[in-house]
Amino acid sequence: MYSILEGVKILDLSRLLPGAMCSMMLADMGADVLKVEDTSQGDYMRWMPPMVNEVSAYFLLTNRNKKSMKLDLKAPQGKEIFIKLVKQHGVVLESFRPGVMDRLGLGYEVLKKENPGIVYCALSGYGQDGPYRDLVGHDINYIALGGILSSTGTEEGGPSIPSVQIADIGVGSLMSSIGILSAIINQKTTGKGCFIDVSMLDGVVFWTQLAFAEYFSSGKSPKPGNEMLTGKFPCYNVYQTKDNRYIAVGALETKFWATLCTAIGRTDLIEHQYATGEKNNEVIKELKNIFLKMDKDEWVDLFSDKDICFAPVNTLDEVYKDAQLKYRRMFFEMDHLSDGKIRQIKLPLKYADICEKADFPAPLYGEHTDGILRDLDYVDQDIERLREQGII
Repeated sequence: MYSILEGVKILDLSRLLPGAMCSMMLADMGADVLKVEDTSQGDYMRWMPPMVNEVSAYFLLTNRNKKSMKLDLKAPQGKEIFIKLVKQHGVVLESFRPGVMDRLGLGYEVLKKENPGIVYCALSGYGQDGPYRDLVGHDINYIALGGILSSTGTEEGGPSIPSVQIADIGVGSLMSSIGILSAIINQKTTGKGCFIDVSMLDGVVFWTQLAFAEYFSSGKSPKPGNEMLTGKFPCYNVYQTKDNRYIAVGALETKFWATLCTAIGRTDLIEHQYATGEKNNEVIKELKNIFLKMDKDEWVDLFSDKDICFAPVNTLDEVYKDAQLKYRRMFFEMDHLSDGKIRQIKLPLKYADICEKADFPAPLYGEHTDGILRDLDYVDQDIERLREQGII
């Protein structure tokens, strides 16, 4: 048994969620990931509440299987150490504003002279060029500019902020990991490295394929709660139950819709699956009244043995206890220092005949600095001098 990315070595200079999730996924696949953190505070996410034993719960959940070293990249000796690390690593991931690494004298053009095979991934909000390249932003800003927020919510209300970070994780983390993995394949076959420019705004727009299909075909921008997959039709909607819980119905195919209508004793509604105008509103209102007649668990019991696309709207407590997710072992525990166990979410990939890597928890700030430097042939006296000078 072996890890699929065994032998891949990554220098992670990123901060906060997008880069952290990217490098953790690669670490879970077996890559050797070293977080290179500045000497003032390191990754900002370390200090964000909620805290678990003086460490951010966010940080603990997104930084397992990584090592950490402190290093001042602004100091000449810090740059020298980083160049030595680059010669030993195949990938650099950073999430600074465009141009920061160039100003430090450690941009891609410099690093590829030291290591021609280096894969360099620059993850940013708006990309490395264009009129927005220097703007600051976070997830909510990228999904607003990219059109997702304008069509998220209900007809009655304004935009609704998603509870998960679409631009950060769905774009920043996933697109960066895809870019790095494809570049590693090229690196292995040609020996050449490359520069990867990942823009979270670009990725948000890429996510809006179906919304743009509507726009390109009609010339109209989708409205909240008024498209096929956002609540326009009764067959794809969310319904409140008697106990103030919710059931999500996703019966897009006629056979599933027919089964649902039969189960609730309303076969007369089958022909109105995609009704328009006032009839559509009538069917939705009728279903809302029907679902209010029983509790959430009663509806689950009624539908569970039938071929219906439905699901209860679960709380996180219910998700954590869910039988399917338990069977799939999506949650697990790791030892963390002397403070007992910390719960984690597994990488959602199951490889046959390849082992998963979940060796150690998120590192302490600069925990592996001394060991990394010894591997670079620095002796204890050198390390102590570097520490006194604030380089590490």
